[in-house]
Amino acid sequence: MGPRQLDLAQAPPISVPLRFFLTAPLFAIAAAGVVAFHGGAMFASRFMPATLAATHLLALGCLSMTMAGALMQIVPVLAGAPIARPRMIAGIVHPALTLGSLMLAAAFLAGAERLFVAAAVLLGVAFAVLIAAVVHAMLRARAKDRTARALHLAMAALGVTVVLGAGLGLRRVFGAALPIASLADLHPAWALFGWVGLLIAAVAERVVPMFQLTPAYPSWLVRRFGFAVLGGLLVWTVARQAAVPLIGDIAAGALAMLYVAFALVTLRLQRRRRRRRIDVNVLFWRLGMVLAIAAALAFATAATGVLPARAVLVVGVLAIVGAALSLVNGMLYRIVPFIAWFHLYTLAGASPGMPNVKDYLTESRQRAQFALHAAAVVLLVAALVLPDVAARIAALAFMTSALAWQANLVAIVRVYRQRARALASAQPAQG
Repeated sequence: MGPRQLDLAQAPPISVPLRFFLTAPLFAIAAAGVVAFHGGAMFASRFMPATLAATHLLALGCLSMTMAGALMQIVPVLAGAPIARPRMIAGIVHPALTLGSLMLAAAFLAGAERLFVAAAVLLGVAFAVLIAAVVHAMLRARAKDRTARALHLAMAALGVTVVLGAGLGLRRVFGAALPIASLADLHPAWALFGWVGLLIAAVAERVVPMFQLTPAYPSWLVRRFGFAVLGGLLVWTVARQAAVPLIGDIAAGALAMLYVAFALVTLRLQRRRRRRRIDVNVLFWRLGMVLAIAAALAFATAATGVLPARAVLVVGVLAIVGAALSLVNGMLYRIVPFIAWFHLYTLAGASPGMPNVKDYLTESRQRAQFALHAAAVVLLVAALVLPDVAARIAALAFMTSALAWQANLVAIVRVYRQRARALASAQPAQG
């Protein structure tokens, strides 16, 4: 795949995706602060208030924030489906998602029902508007290709995730007679393996060959992966609700194998890259794929119920911080400079002094942040075994990594703004 396959003319204003991308690391910093404050106590159970707060700061405020910004950018560019009034949509989704994520984390920490209600309203608005805008754009798309199908499946998984989360909220606030234990398993599974996993896979199918110069993903995987994942999640959900453990275990194992296969294919493609030099983007993806395999296998094992409840935390750390955050982190180091370069190019073309994609952020800064991130993942896994010893050290490492990530993204935007201002001031003089 080459740049000619991107419909760059449909790209939204640069402020639309950037507001989401620049906000995401702030929530990772906040999650690290929760871990630092509460220490090893929050690793006792995934249902600890601090654990739930930190998890949702990462899952909603960091990952879903990035996914929302990515959708605003990739739906027009990759699928050729421009989102109507992107500034207005972003102006609704971004503040609602930001405030809703913060209120939900505060609600978990304080146990305040009013905050749960306020968070539910804000998050409901954010996701309803996002889903409606994306689906409306996709229905109007000229081409119904594999990218469009993959995005439809990811949005369907997001819808199920939101409904399951709403069910958990109703149970907590109003005492609704809902199967809380089952929902508490289904909600994160649909969020991680459905919404986040399918969207990352859809984006990876396009951006990995483009940015990493690999061969294309095999057609058998591209065509069947999303449908197979959703099918596995549906079977697992029904089996859990109907109390048929054998079918549930088989479905969980199948889901795990699907993501293991996707990760192994991605790693194999990276070994066949046309460019032999290993840059930071490849390092993030290799780390993310290895940890995705570990998370998938941990999920399949935990789903059988043979491990203690605390062991389920391993799945969360490996899937959220290890796999998803590694991939998102690495992708933003390619996506943000690329859209900055593209918007400058539309202003002035290949004018003298125009920075290329690699000029926006030095390789050394990216490698330093990768090292911090990898160390934080290792320490967070260690904190599951030795929480009293490693929890606050892991939190400090993770916070340092998130701060460096935020600083790097801001540095990219600063280069863009400086050059854009220079171009704007030069145009009257040239006229």
